[in-house]
Amino acid sequence: RWQKVLYERQPFPDNYVDQRFLEELRKNVHARQYRYQAVVFQSGAVVQQLCSVCVFVLTWWYMDAGMLSPQGLFGAALVSSLLGYVLFDALDGGAGRWASGRTRWADLKSTLVFAAFTYGFSPVLKTLTESISTDTIYAMSALMLLGHLIFFDYGANAAIVSSTLSLNMAIFASVCLASRLPRSLHAFVMVTFAIQIFALWPMLQKKLKAQTPRCYVAVTVLFALAALAGLATVSSVGAVLFASLLLAISCLCPYCLIRLQLLKDNIHGPWDEAEIKEDLSRFLM
Repeated sequence: RWQKVLYERQPFPDNYVDQRFLEELRKNVHARQYRYQAVVFQSGAVVQQLCSVCVFVLTWWYMDAGMLSPQGLFGAALVSSLLGYVLFDALDGGAGRWASGRTRWADLKSTLVFAAFTYGFSPVLKTLTESISTDTIYAMSALMLLGHLIFFDYGANAAIVSSTLSLNMAIFASVCLASRLPRSLHAFVMVTFAIQIFALWPMLQKKLKAQTPRCYVAVTVLFALAALAGLATVSSVGAVLFASLLLAISCLCPYCLIRLQLLKDNIHGPWDEAEIKEDLSRFLM
């Protein structure tokens, strides 16, 4: 009788297998079953980040066109930041703050230092890219914002994820765009707003998602509607295309993922590479 061993001579060719060989066949061992509502809920992170980029670009466009004053934007950003700061602590009752050991006074000092540093260097930021053509600045900004979306941490455990790189690319894009605004005050407010929407806003999103999922869904929908309304004032065609993109990401892509899961046919069996499950740490000492 044929045995699956190599240390004995058997009257069978090397590639011989009997009918028992396929008894260990297993299909789709590691396939995951997704629910449509759960996938749509997780896609909210992508929708919110796309809307963040859209709101940032729209804000820059309004300031560049003279339709939004830097004082108005700074006041609105300051009020929203204070509300978000209070909400961030209220969501978990301050447990996260106590765990990190960070005080409100430390947060206030960090904010003041950042604001003073950015305001002091705003004339430098304004004149930093004067020797570069405007078309090149726009191309660099678009490329950096695209990289920000690609490397952003949406919650997936992947090698491409890099929160630091994503944030740096967004800030670089904001500096490039701010250098094309009329005055140094515009550049200061624009960079400050970029920090708020690309660094602080995602932190509040994650806290909302973990603590109050229903509020997270409501905030995502309202934020998307606000971005679409702002984009519609600039370009109706752009608003329609952006709405189609958001619907495709939040509704069509989850449906395609669910349907494609049914077509998986991965096989596993005795032909797979051997996996050493024994603890071999004693041999590494």
